[in-house]
Amino acid sequence: MKRQRIFLTTCLTVCAVLFFHARGYSQRPAEWERTVEAAKKEGRVVIGIPASAELRKALEAGMEARFKGIQLEMVPGSGSVVARRILDEQKAGVRNFDLLISGAPTPLGILAGGAAEPLEPFMMLPEVKDPKQWWGGHIWGDNKSTKRFIYSFQAYLPELIWYHSDLATPEELRSYDDLLKPKWKGKIGFLDPRIPGGGQAIWAYMRLVKGEDYLKKLVDQNMQLSNNQRQLPEFLAKGNLALTLGLSYYQFLPFLKAGLPVKPLPTPQEGTNATTGSGSVTIIKNPPHPNATKVFVNWLLSKEGQETFGKAMGQPTRRLDVDTKWMQEFGVRAAKDAISVEQYFKQQIDLEDKFTTIWEPAGELAKKLFK
Repeated sequence: MKRQRIFLTTCLTVCAVLFFHARGYSQRPAEWERTVEAAKKEGRVVIGIPASAELRKALEAGMEARFKGIQLEMVPGSGSVVARRILDEQKAGVRNFDLLISGAPTPLGILAGGAAEPLEPFMMLPEVKDPKQWWGGHIWGDNKSTKRFIYSFQAYLPELIWYHSDLATPEELRSYDDLLKPKWKGKIGFLDPRIPGGGQAIWAYMRLVKGEDYLKKLVDQNMQLSNNQRQLPEFLAKGNLALTLGLSYYQFLPFLKAGLPVKPLPTPQEGTNATTGSGSVTIIKNPPHPNATKVFVNWLLSKEGQETFGKAMGQPTRRLDVDTKWMQEFGVRAAKDAISVEQYFKQQIDLEDKFTTIWEPAGELAKKLFK
């Protein structure tokens, strides 16, 4: 009798497992497998990505393991440069790029130029489409005008000031005002705030909380401006600079791995902006590899894809099923771990609603002050 009960319990357990396994697969859209096969026939997907070797390697390995036969052709670079190339090609009738991964403001220019495709129809898998899987639901970079072209999959409080630990200490840099000390004159590197990116983001936030007179004094510090996202981290790591503004974790990753004395500065007392970082994805109009684009977008926005992207970039996802607390070691706080959704929308400055009122005016001021 005891053996019969054990046998019956085992059968019921197996049946339950098989039922829920089958149920999970039945929830997957029926056309998904056909899309994957069509994507393999297309053979590749062309993506603009941030200038990160770690990200390129991680995406290649992740897609290769999951979808053999779909090659990733990635074009790394600053978002503004890649976006300009996309727009130029579209105007010339050239269809090369399928999608762009960048900061939220960058694709607004692509959208304005009529070169973006609605993204929502490309979301196929239930775990991607379900807003309950995402902190804050679905958040769109174009949150004022169109709302469905630029999907923002990250949200966090960034670490945009880094220091050389032999040349500076957090104790002497508690406030943005401390950047004006004579000690730092000629020793600050700044990712060019005249160009959309991390440099313009922190410049815009400082304008918001400190005002334009403060920024004029900061310019007098003879900062070293550059749009070279490899050169500035190298200068800091070598001690040629004591501080950098506008650069984030992934740009310092090679130097962190090498054990060099570069560290993120704790958040200044005036706080910091909330951002999507490099975590926005935009489909380019009439993508030449539409099925491969669908497969990549759904993998990117899946739990696995978001874990892969986050580990490579050190930027936290909004997916609720992905652990992001480990990033606090590097001065990065995921919005979902640190603030409320309401606070996020108050502190963010790179979605469309704030971009036009806060970010753009700051960029125009930077062009006037840096000649």
